[in-house]
Amino acid sequence: MKPLNEVVRQIIQLRSQGQQLTLLAACPNSEAVLEAAVKVAAANHMPMLFAATLNQVDRDRGYTGWTPAQFVGQIRAYAARYAWDGPLYPCLDHGGPWLKDLHTQQRLSLQQAMVEVKQTLVACLQAGYQLLHIDPTVDRTLPSGQTIAIETVVTRTVELIEHAEQARQRLGLPPVAYEVGTEEVHGGLVDYDNFEAFIQGLHRGLHDRRLEDAWPCFIVGKVGTDLHTTDFDPQAARRLFEVVSPLGSLVKGHYTDWVSNPAEYPLTGMGGANVGPEFTAAEYLALAELCAKERDMQRGRPALIVSGLMEVLEQTVYESGRWQKWLLPGETPAGDQGPVPPRQVWDALAPERRAWLTQTGARYIWTAPPVGAARQRLYGNLSAVMPDPHQVVVERIARAMENYVGAFHLFDSLMLLA
Repeated sequence: MKPLNEVVRQIIQLRSQGQQLTLLAACPNSEAVLEAAVKVAAANHMPMLFAATLNQVDRDRGYTGWTPAQFVGQIRAYAARYAWDGPLYPCLDHGGPWLKDLHTQQRLSLQQAMVEVKQTLVACLQAGYQLLHIDPTVDRTLPSGQTIAIETVVTRTVELIEHAEQARQRLGLPPVAYEVGTEEVHGGLVDYDNFEAFIQGLHRGLHDRRLEDAWPCFIVGKVGTDLHTTDFDPQAARRLFEVVSPLGSLVKGHYTDWVSNPAEYPLTGMGGANVGPEFTAAEYLALAELCAKERDMQRGRPALIVSGLMEVLEQTVYESGRWQKWLLPGETPAGDQGPVPPRQVWDALAPERRAWLTQTGARYIWTAPPVGAARQRLYGNLSAVMPDPHQVVVERIARAMENYVGAFHLFDSLMLLA
């Protein structure tokens, strides 16, 4: 498999020759999404990146149930299933202190959080990850509202890259690619001057540690999109491309979900784009349609015990508490006797808001036992009249991915990258 650093250099060279493409990174927030991504890569003769966060995949198995080694093993298993021997790149997304929710909940100190991240970096290297996103742009020790200094981001980025490189060499592993930066406001890199200062500081820091060979192939920048915005900013992307491409890097976009103008990505030199929640939504909607079919089945089969999967999903998302971080201002009712109980907050939401929160939060609870049991009952019921209900879900996710394959000019892109 060709190293990602080399692929990025090829994309830069191809752009100078009038050929433009953007790599797709699927966030593997479920088995079905992972399978669909491998299937799409095989069907389109293209590389695929898998950007796994610390919440999704970690030494404690994350919410997907995979350790880094199990995650890579699952990618290989799907590759074998679809007879695909092309490039599939397992990647760490947002590797930095306090970017795992549990570390914030446990109120880890900076030293403790850095130790945890460093141990995961080693586990990722041992598992065969091809890209490590180093992102120390969160600092829970700072007062609320205070932004971390760019100099601190640079220092911690260099420290984590140095740790990974020392571990890699000690273990006798081949070189890996790196990604740095963040689109998040807390990182301070959304400002163009700060972005340039970060790049310059990182260049000096890696040079001083003799880590020039670990220069990142991707640098994440703010290009207009976020959790609630789907408009990609081509002008901002071009400006960032002009800064990083002479250094051998490309800009990577996060929050590409449901972006309104994906075809602009390759035109502006964007090297990669992460998509995650959109694929969870596709999975959720596919299951909702299957549940509707299951209810129709019951009309002619009165003895059929339906799965109730949609109700189980809503209840499990509610019990997880994850939905609370997406509440909008004014959605928490005021209480005279102190904090309002979560159940009261949830019940006060409009049905469409509860449905959105369930759909968005479903990625955290796909592996919960009640959800798994209800899903298997749904598939079992439907298997009486359709050959493979699970493949219906995988195909729905794959169709969502195919939109980016076309927009990013990835079809048969391995011939360009040969």
